[in-house]
Amino acid sequence: MTGQQRIVVLGAGYAGLSAARRLARTSRDATITVVDSRTEFVERVRLHQQAAGQSIRRWELRELLERKGIEFVRAHVSDLDPAAKRVRLDGERSIAYDTLVYALGSAADRGVPGVAEYARSVATPGDVHALPAGPVVVVGAGSTGIELAAELAESQPDSHVTLLGAQEPGAWLSARAVAHIDASLTRLGVTIRSDAKVVEVLPAGVRLADDTVVPADTVVWTAGFTVPDLARRAGLDVDAHGRIRTDATLRSVSHPDIYAAGDAALVAGPGERPLRMACATALPTGGYVARAIVARARATEPEPLRFRYHLQCISLGRRDAVIQFLEADDTPAERVIRGRAGALVKEMIVRGAGMALGLR
Repeated sequence: MTGQQRIVVLGAGYAGLSAARRLARTSRDATITVVDSRTEFVERVRLHQQAAGQSIRRWELRELLERKGIEFVRAHVSDLDPAAKRVRLDGERSIAYDTLVYALGSAADRGVPGVAEYARSVATPGDVHALPAGPVVVVGAGSTGIELAAELAESQPDSHVTLLGAQEPGAWLSARAVAHIDASLTRLGVTIRSDAKVVEVLPAGVRLADDTVVPADTVVWTAGFTVPDLARRAGLDVDAHGRIRTDATLRSVSHPDIYAAGDAALVAGPGERPLRMACATALPTGGYVARAIVARARATEPEPLRFRYHLQCISLGRRDAVIQFLEADDTPAERVIRGRAGALVKEMIVRGAGMALGLR
């Protein structure tokens, strides 16, 4: 790069850290600043373990970043001014940038009545606290709901765990994977309701669309995620969910000095299907953004992002998991790894993601 380019990365999750670390290795003539409201990095893919009462490791962001020559600013981003190329922080502070990496991630969607008041979440580190013993209803039969229900049932066998979803757990996977998930949850004592649409969270349970009330001491909401409205408020081109629309190089289609990665980016994958919100998306898109920024600074047009998923991993407690192999278009293949072997593969993949961020 020529001159001191000011690169600001918003968010210190998988995507933000991946981008910042690669930029630090390859951008010798740039200053790199990462902004996040948290002081610690926690592996989001382990938050269901923490909710079940297990201890998970944390890393100090300042130490993690500054040893690589990256400035860390702990602050909440309150506003973005693309015309002035400034990020406004809480209080009167602001940071100027030449290039911005938008990697603010996602949080729990609390739009259903009662969720904000009465439900817990495992979407972000700030949401998670060890859940008390007693009847628990987990709403949402996606990956997060499945992992949490299994972890709770295994760690707290005296708690009655109910998993509610509109479809059977893992419905988007192969028949072999779905059968194993059902068998594992049943073995752990989880009650599965696959015809349940929750329309309201109550102080002591949930109300379904048919007006049935399912009682619980604790309700955990895993049915959907949302992204910050910062990009929308700043006038960037976003989709209906608030994700920044990007071109083939993950650059904002409306503001070319802004790149987006991870959950807050709308990225076209194989067959033009949007890439899903996942660690498996955040790490490679963060790394790609860094390569694209460096290429353009060197007056070279970057190759378009070429990306495909290979696996989807769902843990079922500490000694069981499903590893679903995927076709190029992200649909399930026939091959599945199950049981203890699956748990070992899942742990290896999670540890590998941490190593990519310098956590090991």
